[in-house]
Amino acid sequence: MIRFYHNPRCSKSREALQLLRDRGIKPEVIDYLKNPPSEAELERILTLLQLDARDLLRSKEPEFEALHLDDVTLEPKHLIRAMVMHPRLIERPIAVDAQRAVIGRPPEKVLSLLS
Repeated sequence: MIRFYHNPRCSKSREALQLLRDRGIKPEVIDYLKNPPSEAELERILTLLQLDARDLLRSKEPEFEALHLDDVTLEPKHLIRAMVMHPRLIERPIAVDAQRAVIGRPPEKVLSLLS
């Protein structure tokens, strides 16, 4: 089962979701703006992505500047908490299976979970 963290207003997210569906995959779609992942789930996703918390932040969102998230001394826990409280900060889309995760940028990257 693939969990797909989706923003329906994002064209890249819609494209990635359609790529999965075109291949007969019916992912569990999570509108992460309405139902953000918990801190524990976000930590798990980061581990699967093999990324630091800072690498998952969308730095062009207004919250990034307002919360001073460009401060390099901030601990990962602080960044994760900010993403949970302000989910627009989370890069999208993210597709996750039991053992792997991928950011769908470009959208075709989600197909790597199928191999």
